[in-house]
Amino acid sequence: MAETRPLLSLDDAVHLLVAGTRAHRITQTEQVSTFDALGRVLALPVVSAVDVPPQDNTSMDGYALRCADLTQPGSCLPVSQRIPAGVVGPALLPGTAARIFTGGELPAGADAVVMQEQCEWLAPASADVQAHPALGQVRVNARPTPGQWVRRRGEDVQVGATVLAPGQRLTPQALGLAAAVGAAELTVLRRPRVAILSTGDELVMPGLPLRRGAIYNSNRFTLRALAQAAGCELSDLGIVPDRLEATRQALRDAAVAHDLIVTSGGVSVGEEDHLKPAALLEGSLSNWQLAIKPGKPLAFGSIRREGGGSALLLALPGNPVSSFVTWLLAVRPVLRVMQGLGQELPAATPMRADFDWPKPDKRREFLRVQRNPQGGLSLFPNQSSGVLSSVVWADGLVDCAPGQALVRGQAVPFLSLAELVAS
Repeated sequence: MAETRPLLSLDDAVHLLVAGTRAHRITQTEQVSTFDALGRVLALPVVSAVDVPPQDNTSMDGYALRCADLTQPGSCLPVSQRIPAGVVGPALLPGTAARIFTGGELPAGADAVVMQEQCEWLAPASADVQAHPALGQVRVNARPTPGQWVRRRGEDVQVGATVLAPGQRLTPQALGLAAAVGAAELTVLRRPRVAILSTGDELVMPGLPLRRGAIYNSNRFTLRALAQAAGCELSDLGIVPDRLEATRQALRDAAVAHDLIVTSGGVSVGEEDHLKPAALLEGSLSNWQLAIKPGKPLAFGSIRREGGGSALLLALPGNPVSSFVTWLLAVRPVLRVMQGLGQELPAATPMRADFDWPKPDKRREFLRVQRNPQGGLSLFPNQSSGVLSSVVWADGLVDCAPGQALVRGQAVPFLSLAELVAS
């Protein structure tokens, strides 16, 4: 009679994964151009070399002036200079205004800017306007207050301030901030080195004839893309034949230069499933039965390297949806911990279920759903772990507690697939 093992909760599994990963945290760093640092994890702080903005400047096209020179709305001032962005003008002559454009540096003596929509430029009666385009007068139809439409030096960032702290994944806006403070290069952690391999003689690559009994290897493509989306340095080791020695050799080869080996399928007790015995001969492996659906079978261990050290091994289920979901729930925290990031799931958003789920499973379920135009969630009709089209249609998962029935109109926790994949 087969041994019945208790199911392991997802939270307990992630706790064990995190504990087993801490000793494999990446500490090696490298310098990269700020242009090329998207998605990398910052290793050293970014400290501003400049004030941002570097000088007082205007946030509007208009006229820079002294508030004290305007006695009332409708007053006229001679225009003494013209200041586009990038031009440093002389000090403002008393009783005059300067034509100024967004980003232009405020001339010394000016204390406010009046937007051009509240002004009228009056051409001089007898002057060569083409030769002297800044001459003339401006009628100011509003009464400004000191500091109006002025961006003060250092109001965003002051020189010496730490603008980006270590341990954060660099976003497009973070790269813009790094550039704004003069950082041409950033010190980041090296990328996690991940090897993907598939097991199974039944697997065939797309483009080849599909013989009877075979299936196209979709997991290889899904896991490759997930690793790339996570910012990993990826090695695709292809399909490993269903033979013990071939599996052992593939694991040995993968362990040499990688932090993590990810496989799909081949961890059951069948005679043709050689991953478990191969991993036990080359290192260690613990088989778990997770209390989640989809994604029940999972194995975690390590493969020894010749000369010392080891690579982590995560063996995912073979069903395509199970493989996809367990990457998001199990592989993702491992990769994040390797990079010094938190392992928590992205925060769930409460949303309205526009469906009933009357027969819940005893396991924690992750239901494939899609946000609908009515502001609620629609359920994919087939929640089987083999229906890969469901995760293409879906834009998120409902995190459904064990044994919890859902009724239409109920608030449910929604996890965005885009956030899970990118995190």
